Amino acid sequence: MDTIIRLHPPATAEPKFAALREEAVRLFDLPFNDLLFQAHTAHRTHFDPNRVQRSTLLSIKTGGCPEDCGYCPQAARYHTGVESQELMPLAEVIEAASAAKANGATRFCMGAAWRGPKQRDLEPVLAMVREVKKLGMEACCTLGMLKDGQAEQLRDAGLDYYNHNLDTAPEFYGEIITTRDYQDRLDTLSRVRDAGMHVCSGGIVGLGESRGERAGLLAQLASLDPQPESVPINNLVQVEGTPLAGTEALPWSEFVRTIAVARILMPKSAVRLSAGRQEMDEATQALCFFAGANSIFYGEKLLTTGNPDVARDDALFEALGIARG
Repeated sequence: MDTIIRLHPPATAEPKFAALREEAVRLFDLPFNDLLFQAHTAHRTHFDPNRVQRSTLLSIKTGGCPEDCGYCPQAARYHTGVESQELMPLAEVIEAASAAKANGATRFCMGAAWRGPKQRDLEPVLAMVREVKKLGMEACCTLGMLKDGQAEQLRDAGLDYYNHNLDTAPEFYGEIITTRDYQDRLDTLSRVRDAGMHVCSGGIVGLGESRGERAGLLAQLASLDPQPESVPINNLVQVEGTPLAGTEALPWSEFVRTIAVARILMPKSAVRLSAGRQEMDEATQALCFFAGANSIFYGEKLLTTGNPDVARDDALFEALGIARG
């Protein structure tokens, strides 16, 4: 099992982060059954263990992103076969949201491949948020980095959640992305929180990071004050043409451990089983739900990569006795 810690946290790391990272490493090293028992106990303390919240994610503007995130097929510099598409018309977005609601989704998430939205980009998105809210759904956006004042505009339109993932641990971040730094991401999360919106922030595992670096990601998320209301955990979906294609896959047990440690460190957060579910068998997903995952992306596509279809998910939840959250 991968237990290497490449780098210690930076000397300037806050004591809270350092303590949480030490605790995360300790949890990762527990025997599997002991870790899952502790995680499930924490989960059951704060949530109904037989309910899972369902969200649907739509790419409202695809491809052409100037960033160099090594995992992302939407980066303009990589040749992945993803065609750039302009911002979707409002009517098509609302049609998709209505279909998602009919299929049982309670939150509709809209993602755009921007480094950050310009004001002319933001205006039509605000209209989308307002219309999604009229459907009686929670609205979430992931649009990249936000400038001063933009979070307040999204809040005033009715946005409930803003997603901005930290992706990985501070010390491993530079191996994955060079076109923005870690503080840029933290600054956007601060703007979202200061505007009074819920924070959705998680990361990606299976990037080639060590177990210690996975611990660092979860510690960084858990050190946010307050902790994110929603924590998506993604398992890398490898796309040919991206620098991370060919990376050694993360063992299923290590992914379940990541879910469990996230639940223990962030006991009141929704932990979302996100990208990579299509490649997981049903038993692994069931273990993730036992370990504390209580939210999923629901539907056939996550931005540009596949996701289990609705019928497959419904069959799994029926077998497990899991209801809609």
